[in-house]
Amino acid sequence: MPSVSDSPKATTARPRTGPAPQPPPHSYRDSAFVIFAPLLAFRIVNALTLRTFFQPDEFFQSLEPAWQLAFGHSSNACITWEWRTQLRSSLHPALFAVVYRVAAALAHLCGLHLPARADLLLATPKATQSIFAALLDYYTWKLAEKAYRRRSRTALAALALSVASPWQWFCSTRTLSNCIEATITTIAIYYWPWHWPGTAGQNKTVHQAQSQNAELHLGSTPELRLSLLLAALACILRPTNALVWLAVFVPAFWQASNRLRSVLVREILICGSVVLVCSLACDRVYYGFWTLPPLRFLYFNIAQSLAVFYGRNRTDYYFTEGLPLLLTTALPFAVVGLTQALRGKDLQHSTAPGNQSTRSASDNPDDATRRRVSNHLAWACIVTTLSLTLISHKEVRFLYPLLPFLHVLAAGPLTTFLPANGPPTRKAVIAFLLATNLLIGGYASTYHQRGVIDVLTHLRHKHEARNTLSNLTQSVPNTVTNTTVGFLMPCHSTPWRSHLIYPEISAWALTCEPPLHIPLSERSTYLDEADEFYINPGPASWLRDNMQSLETIRSTGSRSARYWMTQDPKYKAKYRRAWPQNLVFFEHLEDELKEVLRGTRYRECWRGFNSHFHDDGRRVGDVLVWCLDGI
Repeated sequence: MPSVSDSPKATTARPRTGPAPQPPPHSYRDSAFVIFAPLLAFRIVNALTLRTFFQPDEFFQSLEPAWQLAFGHSSNACITWEWRTQLRSSLHPALFAVVYRVAAALAHLCGLHLPARADLLLATPKATQSIFAALLDYYTWKLAEKAYRRRSRTALAALALSVASPWQWFCSTRTLSNCIEATITTIAIYYWPWHWPGTAGQNKTVHQAQSQNAELHLGSTPELRLSLLLAALACILRPTNALVWLAVFVPAFWQASNRLRSVLVREILICGSVVLVCSLACDRVYYGFWTLPPLRFLYFNIAQSLAVFYGRNRTDYYFTEGLPLLLTTALPFAVVGLTQALRGKDLQHSTAPGNQSTRSASDNPDDATRRRVSNHLAWACIVTTLSLTLISHKEVRFLYPLLPFLHVLAAGPLTTFLPANGPPTRKAVIAFLLATNLLIGGYASTYHQRGVIDVLTHLRHKHEARNTLSNLTQSVPNTVTNTTVGFLMPCHSTPWRSHLIYPEISAWALTCEPPLHIPLSERSTYLDEADEFYINPGPASWLRDNMQSLETIRSTGSRSARYWMTQDPKYKAKYRRAWPQNLVFFEHLEDELKEVLRGTRYRECWRGFNSHFHDDGRRVGDVLVWCLDGI
């Protein structure tokens, strides 16, 4: 038998005479949390301080259908023609519908009064989107670690580019489908099996080593499935996202072994079918019948060319305006990084302390994988941009999913330009670029086109104050009176029910329905309601032909005379809108409306700054509200 001194208990009972054991270093998971937590706090502040208008789709393609889903048809949400023709997937607004329901339940549970409830309903979608914005920053950093090295300085440079990007501050927390598309695409690209062989020109030894490495990972398919599920979801939300995946999938499939090809095809079929079934079921519930919005989206925008109705752009738009707006001061670094990645060169990277490796990519499978990541990201940017260039209707946000890739590619040249102990002149250049970003992001997010948001806050607060006063003076409590508003603006110039909140605010605006049922040969002469107002026959004639007689709102005359005016058979032959209590328009129309409405009971009751400049002359200047006297 062993002696007592040889037993394990005796061994462990001996006192330690050496130095005390050091605590284990922080795990990589802990450092990831340390990165994500401040990113989330940063983006929440970003979302709640955003005060400006960017694109109507931020509201009409997400929050308006979500509002109707959450609160029913009686909520008076504005549902545009795209939803009436099944062009949009209901998955995106369904997310915010759930958020609205949770916020409403929380407001009821806490006993919040109407103004506080309205503020909560306004803030909740913003806070929700801030989570996706933080994930976009976080996975930009994670993707950069795959392109360079874990814990590398260059990967942190990619994160800094994302955080300091004016476009990210301006756009990432908006409820556009492009924003969620960018986040989903970046996460999916991160989980793509980059360890599979596929770099052209690598030697046979490295190719065999990577093939064996890939085979070892075949039993661990959750990451591949997550990547494909998110890719399919991104394509359902925005069908053009398939361009990104063609650039990634085709070279991987072409250069993979037969074994890996069969696995990839199998997983694509499984994951694609799962997402498609979920999308079909969700759209069946929303629309009430079976439909496939991505196909209808492609049919209407390509076969019917309806996207052109909302504007044409030059062929070089994405290269001369789109990418510069997207990247701002990071543009030169992105161009250098893109060029290096396309040439197959190793991008500049820094290694972890104490691990200064000098092996070339041809000798190191991990370096070959990192080179493959940057090369495929570069090709995804090129293929997607060139393909979208062929479409007449172009918008900067269509390139948004490429921004994280470009930040990753730009990080290498940025690190080369500013090494750890770089000269003061280069540090001054970076400080200047950062200050420029702050100036651009701050102006675009808090000043430019803020009036069209502020005016809805004014109308909502006016409605709340009006009904509070009414309830104090009326014998019947809790009686809600309507507030009427007319927007004499280009269509979709402001948000709608997501900011008006109250269904008792009865509002109308000039419309811009596309020529759905007009032959292509006749569409060049088609004018929507907004065009007719501004162009033919003009504001004065439009108001005379479409609104009630000015006699009904004259400063003089009795109420009975105004009433009998509206009962005249000739007058009633054509439907005419009643003059609203609040008339909202841009400063561009002020002089003309003063002439048309002279002698009426309309008086200016609110004016808010909107923009110093605008590419649409109809939207230049302040936003004005004229109110009927006594209301």
